[in-house]
Amino acid sequence: MKITLEYGRSGLEVDLPEQHVVRCLQYQPTNPLSRPEDAVSERIANPIAALPLVELARRRHNACVVISDITRPVPNRIILPPILEAIETGGIPRDQILILVATGLHRSNTGDELIEMVGRTIAENYRIENHLGCEPSEHTYLGDSPRGVPVWIDSRYVNSELKITTGLIEPHFMAGFSGGRKLICPGLAALETIKVWHGPDFLEHPNARAGRLDGNPVHEENTAIGRMAGCDFICNVVLDAKRQILAVVAGDMEAAFYEGVATARKSVTDTVPEPVDIVVTTAAGYPLDTTFYQSIKGMVAALPIVKHGGTIILAAGMSEGIGSPEFQSLFDENPTLEAFMDRIINTDYFVMDQWQLEEMAKVARKAKIKVVTDGLPPSTLRRVFVEPAESIEIAVADAVAEYGPDATIAVIPKGPYVMAEVQNDC
Repeated sequence: MKITLEYGRSGLEVDLPEQHVVRCLQYQPTNPLSRPEDAVSERIANPIAALPLVELARRRHNACVVISDITRPVPNRIILPPILEAIETGGIPRDQILILVATGLHRSNTGDELIEMVGRTIAENYRIENHLGCEPSEHTYLGDSPRGVPVWIDSRYVNSELKITTGLIEPHFMAGFSGGRKLICPGLAALETIKVWHGPDFLEHPNARAGRLDGNPVHEENTAIGRMAGCDFICNVVLDAKRQILAVVAGDMEAAFYEGVATARKSVTDTVPEPVDIVVTTAAGYPLDTTFYQSIKGMVAALPIVKHGGTIILAAGMSEGIGSPEFQSLFDENPTLEAFMDRIINTDYFVMDQWQLEEMAKVARKAKIKVVTDGLPPSTLRRVFVEPAESIEIAVADAVAEYGPDATIAVIPKGPYVMAEVQNDC
């Protein structure tokens, strides 16, 4: 049974034993928008629970337009031109418009990456700057959130008269869904904010998971933080399996987001009848699978459908290596995942990006993790607490031999972009 997995820029074709594969989990069949540019223009002219964007611009002297960083496949070349045109039509001059990249704590995006993200015309004609989450002086303190998170947000955004965020609504392994409020927190938040909001008190909550909004403290808190920072207008998209625009939502930060979530949920949810022994998954290919750090999302995507004691086999390009220096240091300072978890829960130990390893620890409590990649050698994979495998086929064959002739396999070719669930748990 030949299946193409999302892997790097080109994909990875694998051959799996058909008699063991119970389900290949996919997006639901949908029709993308035939004229997405027109849909963006229509939505920003007739938004949800907000004034049209051009009317909002008429009341302001400057604007900040927030975009996702390179790790998110947001179609900015389609979204941004109508937004920028509406802002300028409303009377805000181009030199008073800032496009701010919501990097969170990721690295900055410059040069060719910016051209890839927004297109050459916008890159050369608008001021584009990166959020720097580790520079305290570039943030404004807005007080503490309802659960006691100190809220420090990029001052360029806080001080803008017209605040606009863009983005992509997709499953998110901590916050339920991305988009909406997430462009503000963590996108524009300082380390002092993110380290509390991404701390064990939030992430160890059972509702802090993909697809869950009600009762999810991660979602509830960054929504509150978004309100504190202010947001005049959002424009978010939902993509189909080919990364074509399926839907556009615009307007109020919460009302428009929830409408987009309803569309996304129908599109990305797929199920298996019961948990399986083996899940073959991915980190959704480029740009999400460029580091081991980001690729952990693919492991977490498999968590709801794998049996306790089962095996998750991940394919990810990891062309940029493990991740940040801080994330890499976690593997030098902690001999095991158990030791790491004990330190973050029972001591004041903190290292930036530790939350991603905490998510991987959740996976490791339930299943074995095997990784196939061209980006890291086997010795490095062992150092980051996973088992290297030469190929998907070899890893699957070994797992089938372990679980026996009735072993069951599920495949998630798009990894975290698909919300995998057990049928009776939906």
